[in-house]
Order: sequence, then C-alpha cells, then structure tokens
Amino acid sequence: MEETATKTTIDLATDLTIAWLTNPNTRATAEEVPAFLKTMHQAVSELGGASATTDDDAAETHVPAVSVRKSLASRDHIISMIDGKPYKALRRHLKTHGLTPAEYRERYGLKADYPMVAPAYSEKRRAMANKIGLGRKATPRRRATRVES
Repeated sequence: MEETATKTTIDLATDLTIAWLTNPNTRATAEEVPAFLKTMHQAVSELGGASATTDDDAAETHVPAVSVRKSLASRDHIISMIDGKPYKALRRHLKTHGLTPAEYRERYGLKADYPMVAPAYSEKRRAMANKIGLGRKATPRRRATRVES
C-alpha cells in the first residue's frame, strides 16, 4: 500500500512539474527543474498525509499575526491574531475557525479579560439598548398596565 501511495505522489509531482514546464509563461533553466520537482513532491506528500507528524507539530504552535498591544491599539476594532484583520466583534470570526473565545485566549496566551468586542462598538450597542429601554426596571405606570391586562 505504501509503495502505491509513494508511486502516486511521485506521479502527481511529475505531472504537476510537467504542467508547470509546458506553461508558455514559465521561464525555467535546467537547474531549476530538479529543485521544483523536489518541492512539488514534498508538497504532494504532505497533502497526501505522508508526513502527519509534522502537521501535528505545526498545529500545536500558533504564531499570532500581530502582537497583543497592536491588536488592542484602536477603539474602533480589535485585530484578529489569526489573520491580522480588524473586527468589531471577534466571536463570529472565531466560530468560522472553530474556536471559542476561551480557546482563542488559550491558543495565544491571552489573559481571561482580553476583550472580544471593540470598546467603541460596545459603547454604541450599550447606548442603543439604553435608548430603547433595555436594562430598566419597570416603572409604576408600566406595572399598573401589566396587572390590568
């Protein structure tokens, strides 16, 4: 079984190299072809699962895209440590990567109080909620109308 898998990866790497060389836009010297073939074979082998141990090691170590200080530098957004892009709230972004806020904090060694929502966005949502009356206790007038109905 391993022999067939190895043969297939070699065949795939060879086919990809041939396709690369037959492209009219590719300009390669004879010295570049063996190096490209070797790189292609390694890539195909990794995709085929031949080097699962190196994938596990790479999965354990996560390098943040930005520093903690830079991720919290703006009041308008939080920069994700996964992809370095700004977000007003990180929860939905984390969910697309299969993470919870706790797992995200653990992965990058963040404190438990690391925010998941940008401060300006949080204040905006709070003001909107207060404006429509969320968070207030019922007034005596409201209680009376509730009891009557």
